[in-house]
Amino acid sequence: MADLGKGRRVTGAERDKLAIELKKKYESGTSIRTLAESTGRSYGFVHRVLSESGATLRGRGGATRGKGKK
Repeated sequence: MADLGKGRRVTGAERDKLAIELKKKYESGTSIRTLAESTGRSYGFVHRVLSESGATLRGRGGATRGKGKK
C-alpha cells in the first residue's frame, strides 16, 4: 500500500480507492494500527475512512471481558 504522507489531503477518487483497499485488508484481519503504519496516516484517519466505507469495526483486542466471573 502506498505511503500517503501525513497531512496530505486524500479526497475524491483517491479516497474512494483507499477506502476499498483499507476495508478489504481490515476485513481480512489487518489491524487499524498496522494499516495506519503502512499508509503513513494516523489511527484516527484510518478509523474514519473504514467507518465511512461501511466496514464492520471489531472491538478492542487484549483482555477478555467477563471471563472468570461467577
